[in-house]
Amino acid sequence: MTRALILAAGQGTRLRPLTNDKPKCMVELCGRSLLSRQVETLQRCGVDKVHIVTGYMKEVIEAQGFNTSFSRRYDSTNMVASLFAARDFIDQEGDLLISYGDIVYEPENLQRLLDCDNEIAIMIDRNWYALWSSRLENPIDDAETLQLDNNGFITELGKKPENYDQIQGQYTGLIKVRSTEIPAFIAFYEALDRSAEYDGNNFDNMYMTSFIQLLISAGWEVKASLVESGWLEVDSVDDLNAYETMQQQGVLAKFYRL
Repeated sequence: MTRALILAAGQGTRLRPLTNDKPKCMVELCGRSLLSRQVETLQRCGVDKVHIVTGYMKEVIEAQGFNTSFSRRYDSTNMVASLFAARDFIDQEGDLLISYGDIVYEPENLQRLLDCDNEIAIMIDRNWYALWSSRLENPIDDAETLQLDNNGFITELGKKPENYDQIQGQYTGLIKVRSTEIPAFIAFYEALDRSAEYDGNNFDNMYMTSFIQLLISAGWEVKASLVESGWLEVDSVDDLNAYETMQQQGVLAKFYRL
């Protein structure tokens, strides 16, 4: 059994004014909310147990009837803190799928990740440059390093790249942790130094990529579940407008099929 934990606590400031009255995951992409699209994909792949970490405008998500955990300091913490606000859900039985609330993805991509039986697996887009080029004038400015070994395990991610050779794909915000590793996964987080800095951020504002890199550096095997497009990130109003325009032009399916 696989459970899904969707991280949707952030304020979505780059999507204002669309997020003035709703959380980021409730913003609509081509007529349907990001959350509804994501939950439908999960259910199509047999993942029916969905839990959501809320924060900003939590009542809007609660009104949808989902089981939720509230990240009380959502306005002053980052993604890893949101993740462990759902500690009780994380510690339940079954594999754990962790997803950002501002992404959508195709069932085929999700199924490929679900089929991975590694300690940790992460959906990685090898065709990232095409998507980034559709959103940004200079793709490398918003990209992060990602390096793989000869067996497809991630050795580095989340740093600022100096050149495109350091980017073998892009992290998409979709992670799977095998059920057998859940206790150690929690223990690893609990043992981290609260007073240290992590890639320039304090403990409460640690990036998810920083946390994953810490796991890798500690010897965890993190497998890249490689895909070619089939997903979108909606980070800003510009992103949303670009996708809506591509859909009208009939070319959005190159990146994500509605």
